[in-house]
Amino acid sequence: MYLAHFGLSQPPFRITAHTEFFYGGGNRGAILDALIYAIRQGEGIIKVSGEVGSGKTMLCRMLQERLPAEVETVYLANPSVSPDEILHAIAFEMQLSLPREASRLEVMQALQDYLLERHAQGRQVVVFVEEAQGMPLATLEEIRLLSNLETQHYKLLQIVLFGQPELDRNLNSPEIRQLRERITHGFNLKPLTAAEIRDYLMFRLRAADYHGPDLFGPAVVKLIARASKGLIRRVNIIADKTLLAAFAENTHTLSVKHVRAAIEDSDFEQHAGFISWPKMARAAALLVLGTAAGAGLHAVLQGASAKPQVSPVAAVARLAPVARHTEAPQETASSPQPQAHEADVVAQRLAATEKWLATQSPATSSIQLMVSNDLQQLRNHLKKISHEIEMEKIFVYRSKVNGQPAWTVLYGSFPGREKTAEAMDALPESLKVYRPYLRTVQGVRAEIRQNQ
Repeated sequence: MYLAHFGLSQPPFRITAHTEFFYGGGNRGAILDALIYAIRQGEGIIKVSGEVGSGKTMLCRMLQERLPAEVETVYLANPSVSPDEILHAIAFEMQLSLPREASRLEVMQALQDYLLERHAQGRQVVVFVEEAQGMPLATLEEIRLLSNLETQHYKLLQIVLFGQPELDRNLNSPEIRQLRERITHGFNLKPLTAAEIRDYLMFRLRAADYHGPDLFGPAVVKLIARASKGLIRRVNIIADKTLLAAFAENTHTLSVKHVRAAIEDSDFEQHAGFISWPKMARAAALLVLGTAAGAGLHAVLQGASAKPQVSPVAAVARLAPVARHTEAPQETASSPQPQAHEADVVAQRLAATEKWLATQSPATSSIQLMVSNDLQQLRNHLKKISHEIEMEKIFVYRSKVNGQPAWTVLYGSFPGREKTAEAMDALPESLKVYRPYLRTVQGVRAEIRQNQ
């Protein structure tokens, strides 16, 4: 991979939401501060809208990290539920013990009792709803009724809706005009400008410990801005592949040719949710470190670039389609393949997780450690994690990242929120860097059903 080539400590342009890479420009920092203020005021419903890839998930993660300890967060990953199910889903995430056949009135009463108890303890409860544009109108109306839970002076429940522009259109429907009137704060994540993209690119490089001169020149930034339309995820994908293309040519100078190769390989019009670097990184690492390194590789790329239908990046990927290692600076084409028991660790944990989910109460909790969209990277992480905790306590299930296949890693099985919080505090520091947070079996099951 290109990390050592450019003097980086980690990939700077991953599309997963790592909070240490949060960029406060493009008004993101101001919106984060305003969201924290609005939540602490505890009034009404808050809405955050933006195009796919504009940074909504990152803002949600930042909120969970920046809100004070007395603010308790509930995360709904599956908003596409019916009005009858939404109250149960929230109750389960709050660890309330309610039978599935409990009536709507019973669930609402249990929610109010729980929220009153938290209010008496000086705590605040906030529900984050991601992908809210997929929530049926009737369910959105049920959300409005939840916002009616209040004391004489304070709202008991704060609600933050994150969604694509379709959410705004849904909220303009006459059937839910009462909900629209309850939205006291609305924020829109606009695309980054070319100047902001230039700053963003260097910010991410510096966050990955890059100490050299600016890599992305004006012409390169201009082309990235035009192709990405200012959407952060697209910027990450193009920048990542641009670095890879330059690495494949054994140069530290990024050119428009490298950006064009990255854009051609990304094919945004057909695959807006394209997952970034793993395929090319593996191929380039193996090729560069094998017999085609140096002048031989340069000749291959020069020949490929002479043919307009084949980009340099695509040429690299096609020449080594069987490469499998992402951390390959010290590996060669003759490196041994993973042993069978190592390759099967994901399958073993998937099977164990299926059995675990089938036997647990919906209120059982676990700790989400990470999400990976690369199988070999996942195996490497599991191997690393197994040195800190027992493999039998690690659970893995299939999920999705921006519509693309991924795997979610959980740790432990706990009877309630307090035990989970204690276990989270006791995690080794090496696992806390993953920014773990609480998940319930109910929420995991709902996510799995949604992705089927």
